[in-house]
Amino acid sequence: MGWPCRALFAAVAAISPCVGPATAQDWPNRPLTMVVAFPAGGSDDILGRIVAARLSEVLGQPVVVENIGGGGGTAGTARIATGAADGYQFALGTSATHALSQVLRKNPPYDSTADFVPVALIAEQPFVLIARKEMPGNLPDFINYAKANAAKIQYGSAGAGSATHLVCALFNAAIGITAAHVPYNGGAPALQDLVAGRIDYFCPVVTIAIPQIENKGVQAVAILTRDRAPILPTLASAAEQGLANFTANTWFAVFLRKGTPASIAQKLNAALLATMETPSVQAQFKKIGAEIVAPERRAPDYLERFLKGEIEKWAIAVKAANVTAE
Repeated sequence: MGWPCRALFAAVAAISPCVGPATAQDWPNRPLTMVVAFPAGGSDDILGRIVAARLSEVLGQPVVVENIGGGGGTAGTARIATGAADGYQFALGTSATHALSQVLRKNPPYDSTADFVPVALIAEQPFVLIARKEMPGNLPDFINYAKANAAKIQYGSAGAGSATHLVCALFNAAIGITAAHVPYNGGAPALQDLVAGRIDYFCPVVTIAIPQIENKGVQAVAILTRDRAPILPTLASAAEQGLANFTANTWFAVFLRKGTPASIAQKLNAALLATMETPSVQAQFKKIGAEIVAPERRAPDYLERFLKGEIEKWAIAVKAANVTAE
């Protein structure tokens, strides 16, 4: 090897340790991708696009939402777990993608506590029980109908192993019935079939249900929480209607791939906090029934602890309901 080549290799070796830190320091200098692990039109997609629009302004780079559905949210999330650890792709994680996936599947495609960097918990939303419009409009009558027609009644979900699957299954267990499950590739097509009367009931988050509730396209039966939801103040809660101690909500958080530089994770956390403090974002969240989490719940270490607790909580619930995604 001649001297010019040796000199070139020596120069590259001398500067290469600086490449990683310099890249992290300059982040972001090109567009970013937020992976939403469910199809367009669902609650995850709606909330994700609200966040992405403002986050683009805060970061000074476009944040593009990419919908990758399938596997109850695991297909899109696995894309982040196996992608580049450079901060330019991140997951909008949910209770389905990061908690339920770990307890519903014998061999999940990723370890949500080990394969990701927790960035920030963003918001929570309640689930709602809705039925085809010909069915009873209050919980006691709905339960009586479901028990009398358990052999033929069907419920839809956003996919096997999705949050909507588990919430309805837990609801069934709570009222003492076994019903046929009809999985869809996302919440939007499940809602379409409910409106058309092809399935009997569905347990989505309030986001995608509100338009059809307001248009009388479906029957709103109960908010599946202890208290009424501000976005649907006239709809009685499950607890109010006699189903004590049954609550169900979903959460949304941002995760990067394991190995992403800490400085990038810190910058993204700061940008998300600024996004959450934006009045227009708060107003849009209120319209879709999402509650932004309190400031003390927005730190990465809180999300890390919260996720572990969620996995433990849902593991108990899954075992009790004897539910599996396989």
